[in-house]
Amino acid sequence: MFDKLDAMQKRYAELTAEIGKPDVIADQELWQKLVKEHSTLAETVDAYAAYLKQRAEVADLEIMRDEADGEMREFIREEITALKKAIGDAEQQLKIMLLPKDPKDDNNVVIEIRAGAGGDEAGLFGTELMKMYMRYAEINRWKTEEINMNITELGGVKEVVFMIIGRGAYSKLKYESGVHRVQRVPATESQGRIHTSTVTVAVLPEVEDVEVVINEKDLKIDTYRSGGAGGQHVNKTESAIRITHLPTGLVVTCEDERSQIKNRDKAMKVLKSRLYDHFLSQAEKEYSENRRSQVGTGDRSERIRTYNYPQGRVTDHRIGFTLYALTEFLAGDMTEMVEALQLYDQNARLSSIE
Repeated sequence: MFDKLDAMQKRYAELTAEIGKPDVIADQELWQKLVKEHSTLAETVDAYAAYLKQRAEVADLEIMRDEADGEMREFIREEITALKKAIGDAEQQLKIMLLPKDPKDDNNVVIEIRAGAGGDEAGLFGTELMKMYMRYAEINRWKTEEINMNITELGGVKEVVFMIIGRGAYSKLKYESGVHRVQRVPATESQGRIHTSTVTVAVLPEVEDVEVVINEKDLKIDTYRSGGAGGQHVNKTESAIRITHLPTGLVVTCEDERSQIKNRDKAMKVLKSRLYDHFLSQAEKEYSENRRSQVGTGDRSERIRTYNYPQGRVTDHRIGFTLYALTEFLAGDMTEMVEALQLYDQNARLSSIE
């Protein structure tokens, strides 16, 4: 660990010198690349410098302790004990900082929500989940962009696809993929009985063009008139787009925009994200042991969370974490749950390499 940290510290010093050189500043592409690398290293290098300072302080205090007596000796011993605890905590934090980062963590995300078991009630809860994620995005000052919505006359979701655009969106939302279960008394239930329904959520990182190469001959593109709830036409031109990727059978539709070109661009973004997820899942079958050490598997058939209305609680089954703040959670206050999932994931990955 310390060899890595020493190398990072050395590289940081080199970059600090490089980005101040006139010839480097003149080459804006190179300068921006070096500044980005410098910024990436800064937090870890600063934490390591603070850690080394604490260790030096302990060494100085141990010399003072050996030369002191009486109350002063006891006082210094207490200072050393406190510093050593802080050093232990700092070491753990440095280990976390050195964990390989998911290269997609800073990406925008595509979220797909589909009603599962429970009919209309599942669709209505799907709408609430969509609003929850959109509120969470708003809290984080991220933008949302609709791709495709298939809404029932009752306002429930059959299928909805939208993007959340903002730095770090995937790092916080990637744990949401799976089956979300709701337990409550539906508005249509006259006997007051609690029903259980399910909604499936998929969170995919938006990927760059260079990461997924799509051959145009592998695509079947259809156009049609977009329609709203109950079959009411949103417009009278064939602006909606349906793209089928023939080799995999993946189908994406987009009818949010009145422009066929804009709908095609949005649909292609979603298709690239789905293809990336499809091929990544195939490749990662070889690493199933590593996947099991992380928070769930990301499998969309895995039940990950229960929203229990009578008890006002939300429970994540992967980490055994419960919040008795269901109303606030559905209003977008997801931070405590997200941080618990991230911490669990970090600790699982640490234990696998220690």
